[in-house]
Amino acid sequence: MTATLFDLTFLVAAPFWALMILAPKWSWTKRIAESYLIVLPPALIYVVLLVPELFVVLPLVTRPEIGPLAEYLATPAGTALVWAHMLAWDLFVGRWMYLEGRRLDVHPLVMAPVLVITILLAPVGLPLFLIIRKVCDRTNTGTAVVTHQ
Repeated sequence: MTATLFDLTFLVAAPFWALMILAPKWSWTKRIAESYLIVLPPALIYVVLLVPELFVVLPLVTRPEIGPLAEYLATPAGTALVWAHMLAWDLFVGRWMYLEGRRLDVHPLVMAPVLVITILLAPVGLPLFLIIRKVCDRTNTGTAVVTHQ
């Protein structure tokens, strides 16, 4: 069951990434990405994997030590659990980046590689996007029209 859930985690997250990268301007992509529900499938898989492992995982995360944590992560249960955690979190971050990119009108040819980097190496993709966001935000601020009511 663990191996099946490991495989399933990618399969439930991949369609959302594909939409944000390959069809970013399609109206349905934005509608789908606006829903927090897209993060639920990998998050639910995480919970299903976590429940039977809870009493093993809690001491590892409340009193982390590299040796015991490395040993646990080397098990199929530990690997599947971390994989589901990573994919759920990366999708949440990627979703936010996609929506911010659309809000700031970042060109899809700029956003696509950043989203791909985020899928593969989220801690690299996020700061890269934050730089792009800062540059685009400054550019848009200079041309923004402010209305007073």
